[in-house]
Amino acid sequence: MRVDFVSGLGFYTLLTKEIKRFLKVPLQTVFAPMMTTLLFLAVFTLAFGGGTRYSGDVPFSAFLAPGLIMMSVIQNSFANTSSSLVISKVQGNIVDVLMPPLSALELTMAFALSGLARGIVVGIAVATCMYFSIGLSVHSWGAVLFFLVGAGLMLALLGVIGGIISDKFDHIAAVTNFVIMPLSFLSGTFYSVERLSGIWYDISHMNPFFYMIDGFRYGFIGIADSSQITGAFVVGGLDIFLFCVVWLLFKRGYKLKA
Repeated sequence: MRVDFVSGLGFYTLLTKEIKRFLKVPLQTVFAPMMTTLLFLAVFTLAFGGGTRYSGDVPFSAFLAPGLIMMSVIQNSFANTSSSLVISKVQGNIVDVLMPPLSALELTMAFALSGLARGIVVGIAVATCMYFSIGLSVHSWGAVLFFLVGAGLMLALLGVIGGIISDKFDHIAAVTNFVIMPLSFLSGTFYSVERLSGIWYDISHMNPFFYMIDGFRYGFIGIADSSQITGAFVVGGLDIFLFCVVWLLFKRGYKLKA
């Protein structure tokens, strides 16, 4: 049985290629989602009143901003890997990735890290604009970095899975519209789940996106709706599980090899 390895050159080449792919069109891959996120911030801040407080001295804009940053990271990490694989399959050049002597581990790591890279780039761009517009501050860099990397990696891996099982753009669009978007919007991005009751409160705590956004928000404002330890276990555990699933799909060549 062949043991997977990371030789270095092949992994680095594929990773560089995937990163350059989205950096060549920054207006579409970085600035467009950045503007969309900033519009969300402006609209919701104005709708609820610029002076509205979330809790104590925390203004609503400071509560909303981390969730919007995380949502942009989530969506762009997923979009990068899923679109790359679907485009390669539709255009028939997926063979260019499969023919080189790259192990399943190298393929998994390269695609996952490239998706994470795009998510982080967009997140930094959004956070920079918010810093100058609303005065964003950081309470815990450890929480910010952990949930930023953990969430971006999770959605990049989900994007790989979506790209592998999808045969055309309609399929990946369905995953985005019926899975990623609902989980993002129902994760406490625009509200505190503590204000929910009954079944909706329980459903919110079953949503893994809630723990990403809640932990990331805690890193900025120091207030959370759940335990950070629980959130870390949920995000870390799902990252490991999804990494193994993607590795297995590449190992078997599911829907990639004829």
